[in-house]
Amino acid sequence: MPEEVFDVCDSEGRVIGQAPRSYVHAQKLLHRAAHVFVFNSQNELLVQVRSATKDEFPNCYTSSASGHLSTGEDYLESAQRELQEEIGIVAPLEFLGKFPACQDLAWEHSVLYRAHSDSPPRPDPIEVAAIRQMTLPDLLKELEQQPEIFSPPFRVLVEWYVAKFPLTA
Repeated sequence: MPEEVFDVCDSEGRVIGQAPRSYVHAQKLLHRAAHVFVFNSQNELLVQVRSATKDEFPNCYTSSASGHLSTGEDYLESAQRELQEEIGIVAPLEFLGKFPACQDLAWEHSVLYRAHSDSPPRPDPIEVAAIRQMTLPDLLKELEQQPEIFSPPFRVLVEWYVAKFPLTA
């Protein structure tokens, strides 16, 4: 299978070229990613454990679905594709925020979407090692106790999310 090619971006997120995935990651070039937080009707967040074969953050908890934008793809298209490919869910997506690329976001200009779905997830075993439904208070407790089991981009997005959408008692 040929290696993925990503759009390389400048600090403002404008596409300035293309390069293979391995080169983009090795050189820490700025590129783009989309993340989706999927909540069920009990307001639990679906989180996934990345497969052991992932080149970045293997075996770490991360967003319900996430991934790089393919060359020429926009954030929404990528988010919809990743949601269906990784966990088999199709749901309307709500734009929540855009974040500039930085080290904690793995050099990715990132967009976060939210979806609500009670559809049973069908994780792709190549992409996803496990899935779990978590309340935000439980997630925050685990993040505090064991931050190393969560991908850095996921930690950034969760912290932003709970600051933007405070937990209610």
